Amino acid sequence: MSIRHSKVAALAEGTRNRRYSLGTASATHFVHDGFSDLLYLLLPVWQAEFALSLSQVGVIKSCFSGMLAAAQVPFGLMSERLGERTLLALGTVTVGLAYMVLGTAGGWVPLIAVLLVAGCGSAVQHPLCSSVVSKAYEGSVQRMALGVYNFAGDLGKMVVPALAALVVAAFGWQWATTGYGLIGAMAGIAVFFVLGRLGVGLRPRVRETARHTATGWGVRHRFGFSILSLIGILDGGVRTAFLTLLPFLLIGKGAEIETVGGALALVFAGGAAGKFLCGALAERFGIVRTVVLSEIVTGIGILYLLGLPLGGALALLPLVGLGLNGTSSVLYATVADFVASEKRSQGFALFYTLGIGAGAAAPSIFGVLSDLVGVEPALMVAAVCVLLTIPLAVLMRGPLAAVEAS
Repeated sequence: MSIRHSKVAALAEGTRNRRYSLGTASATHFVHDGFSDLLYLLLPVWQAEFALSLSQVGVIKSCFSGMLAAAQVPFGLMSERLGERTLLALGTVTVGLAYMVLGTAGGWVPLIAVLLVAGCGSAVQHPLCSSVVSKAYEGSVQRMALGVYNFAGDLGKMVVPALAALVVAAFGWQWATTGYGLIGAMAGIAVFFVLGRLGVGLRPRVRETARHTATGWGVRHRFGFSILSLIGILDGGVRTAFLTLLPFLLIGKGAEIETVGGALALVFAGGAAGKFLCGALAERFGIVRTVVLSEIVTGIGILYLLGLPLGGALALLPLVGLGLNGTSSVLYATVADFVASEKRSQGFALFYTLGIGAGAAAPSIFGVLSDLVGVEPALMVAAVCVLLTIPLAVLMRGPLAAVEAS
C-alpha cells in the first residue's frame, strides 16, 4: 500500500510541477509580449513628439526586434550550461529595467539605445520558455500545452497596449513605460524563485551537458525544418510590418490614440482566438491545411482592410488578427516535431531567430517603402508576401509524414 501511495503521490507531484511550469512560462510570455507589442502603440506617439519619419519609426522597431532575434541562439546555447531559470529571470529583469529607463529618453538615438538593451533582455523568453513547456509536456499533449503558452502571449499583446493607451492619454507615455517596466522587473524576480522551487530549468549536470553539446542542433529533418523556418520568416516579417503600419493606417482614417490602442487589442484578441482555433484545426485537419487557411485569411483580410472606413476596419481587425497570429501557433508547435527533445532550446532559438530576424528587418524595409509610395501600397506588398507561404506549406507534407513515421 505504501509503495502504491508513493507512486500516486509522485504522479500527482509531477502533474502539479508540469502545470506550474506551464503557468510560469505562460505568465512570462504574457509579460514579454506586452513589452514587445506596447511599442506598436508608442511608435506614432514618438513620431509626433520627436518629429520622426516613417523610416525612422521603422528603425526603432527594427533595433528592438533585431537585438531580440540576434540574442536568441546565444541564450539557447547558454541555457544548456546554465539552465533556463537563471537566464529567464535575468532577461526579464533586464527588459523591465530598460523600460523604466525608457521614460527618460529624449530623442531618437536614446530611444534606440535603450531598446537595444530591452531587446537583448527579451530574447531569453521565446526559446527558453518554449523549451521548458515542451520538456514538461512530452507526447500527445505537447502541442496543446504550447498552444496555451502561445495564447498567454497573445493575452499580453491584447491587454497591455489597451491599458497602456489609457495611461498614455491620461498621464503621458513615460508613465506607461516606467510602470510596466516595474511590473516586468518584479516578474523576473518571481520567475527565479518559482522555477527554483519547482526544480525546473536548473543548471544541467556536467555529464548531461557534455552529451548534449555533442549532438549539434538536433534537427531530425533538415528539409522540413528549412521549409518551416522559411514560412516563419515570411509570416513573421508580414506580422511586424502590418502591426507597425496599422496605427498609421488607422490614424489616416481618423483614429485617435485611444482608438489605436483599442484597435491593437482587437487584433490581438482575434490572434488569441486564432491560437486556440488554429491549434484545434491542426489536430483535426492537419498542419498544412491549417497554415494554408490562416494565411489566406491574413492576406485577403489585409487587402480588404485598406478600402474600408474606420468603423469597418475596426470590425474586420479581429478576423485579420485570427489569421495573423493563428499561423504562428501552428508553426511554433511544429518545431518540436522536427527537433530532438534534448536540443529543444537550441532548435526553438534557431527558429525564433530566423522568424524574429525577419520581423526585425520588416519595419525598416516597409517604413522606407511607406515613405516612398505610401502606407496602403506598402501593406498591399505585405499581403502578397504572406500569400507566398501557401505553396511552401504544401511542401511540408512529405517531411511531416517522415518524422511522424520515425
